[in-house]
Amino acid sequence: MKLIRLALILGAALALTSCSNKYKNDTKLAMENGIPVAERYGQLQIIGTDLCNKDGQPVQLRGMSSHGLQWYGKYANEKVIGWLRDDWNCQIWRAAMYLSEGGYLGSRAIKTKVVSSVEAAIKLGVYVIIDWHVLGTKDPMIHLEQAKEFFDEMSRKYGSYPNVLYEICNEPNSDKVTWKDNIKPYAEEVIKVIRANDPDNIIIVGTPNWSSEPQIAAEDPIDGKNIMYTIHFYAGTHGKEQRNKVAKALKLGAPVFCTEWGTTMASGDGGVFEKSTMEWMKFFEKNNISWTNWAVNNKGEDSGILAYNKDRNGQGGWTEEDLSPDGKLLRKILRKEN
Repeated sequence: MKLIRLALILGAALALTSCSNKYKNDTKLAMENGIPVAERYGQLQIIGTDLCNKDGQPVQLRGMSSHGLQWYGKYANEKVIGWLRDDWNCQIWRAAMYLSEGGYLGSRAIKTKVVSSVEAAIKLGVYVIIDWHVLGTKDPMIHLEQAKEFFDEMSRKYGSYPNVLYEICNEPNSDKVTWKDNIKPYAEEVIKVIRANDPDNIIIVGTPNWSSEPQIAAEDPIDGKNIMYTIHFYAGTHGKEQRNKVAKALKLGAPVFCTEWGTTMASGDGGVFEKSTMEWMKFFEKNNISWTNWAVNNKGEDSGILAYNKDRNGQGGWTEEDLSPDGKLLRKILRKEN
């Protein structure tokens, strides 16, 4: 394990000398000269702590997450994802497939919304995260066999497409769910299944306490290539202390991806915290950390990008009045207008 950690740290040091001067070359555009992002960047790879394109140049992917597909799957379609690409400058879409609360464990039919997300992303030339949304179930080990079955199917079907990233456990949580005893052994089993079908695409692993502890994973990393670790935050609740954890993980050589964050309190409400949000955005840009924001919905909560009851049919084409304060800020950030 010490050798694995040493290799990660040495890789990070090499990346700093070989890649840091290339950060400025990343345009962060979903479309450039008529070519979509996934066609330009191609097969993603990890070099040190950087997410890089097929040529080894660091890239920062920025985009949106769905809300729970069992509730807001109507937005997981080509029209909406295409609108996010063309009007919002989204390079990546996250398909959040809950396990509980009416999700996959209750009905496998929800998987069709993941499929529609992936196929739309491939057609549109953007990246897509397939998210096994562990939350209410707390411990990913509880449904290990179902996860292996699901990711075996997804990686067999889509593993040849560079557009696809796998997020294998959204937010493990509970004092009893630890990295050593629960999350890491779960991840190793699921990664083995994915890698049998897909040797290259990025795999993102959740971290303890609602994916708030990437430094713990960095101290005991998983052996393998193209593996990243999650950080989640909500700007009204989490600040410098959380960023310090990310900085420590990076220093230890662990690549980090923020697959979920919000401009609000962790509850999803409490208003929009613009100043704290922009502090996080500057930190992510400085450290080349990719992200997807929570979330595309019209339920009326402050962390949803649509105003209450707008776009009830999932058509995209939103006007300014269709957007919540959160949505207006996110659109500006993604379009680099803020």
